[in-house]
Amino acid sequence: MKIAIYGSKRQQPVMAQLKDFLALLAERGDTVVMHGKLYRHLCEYIPEALGVVSEVVEGPDFTADMAVSLGGDGTFLRTAMWVGDKELPIVGVNTGHLGYLAALSIDQLCSLPQLIADDCLRIESRSLIEVVEPELPESTGHFALNEVAIIKEESASMIQAEVSLGDNRLADYRADGLIICTSTGSTAYNLSVGGPIVAPTLDVNVISPVAAHSLSMRPLVVGADRTITIVPSGRARHVRLSLDGRSTLIDTGTSIMLRQARHKVLVLQLRDQTFADVLRDKLHWGDM
Repeated sequence: MKIAIYGSKRQQPVMAQLKDFLALLAERGDTVVMHGKLYRHLCEYIPEALGVVSEVVEGPDFTADMAVSLGGDGTFLRTAMWVGDKELPIVGVNTGHLGYLAALSIDQLCSLPQLIADDCLRIESRSLIEVVEPELPESTGHFALNEVAIIKEESASMIQAEVSLGDNRLADYRADGLIICTSTGSTAYNLSVGGPIVAPTLDVNVISPVAAHSLSMRPLVVGADRTITIVPSGRARHVRLSLDGRSTLIDTGTSIMLRQARHKVLVLQLRDQTFADVLRDKLHWGDM
């Protein structure tokens, strides 16, 4: 098996577990393709364990059977962008805080090959949002697994956003910003502004205003197959367009067209763990 590994540069507390995992893969005859950032970091601490690494890459030009994301939710989002449209199953291994997208803790990492052999993992297919227009910098990309957000600049007044679904005008939103999230991203930025939690495998998007300037502007759930067009306006010359935290400034008045991406992100989860389990265990759903 060939495993692609991506991780943050905050792995010092878990070096022992990573060393054991890489040694296990070498013993099994597996090979590893590793992102260069993580490889250089591990070279400082466990260079003797990196013989199993057959390729060190920065971009998406690699092949593998699956991917491992070492870190928190932000790392998982970056792993998904690194994998791109390959539709490799990705397993999140939490070495961060919440780890909402992660299936395993770092202490379970060495059990991953056995979990695969015992068919203890299932694949969930997750939708992404693609920014069709405008053209964006390479550092921002065009895809978001969690959300696309249009936010006013820090010192600017509110923005107005004309929103259409397909060819039909929806409404003019007046707010500090607007979030369009996937079902996966419903528990991220969307949740913090009062948007609904959506089961992550549902094919929907949520449109949620940030600090709406009207009581009638509420979060709205729409089908993920609907094209969403947003034209922001306001007194400021620019608004900030953010894709899973990767942001750039665009001119006010620019048409932003969003659609469901043609490829999916395949998320590996423990077969016996349900969405309700995740809500209770990680979001403390229903705690009194």
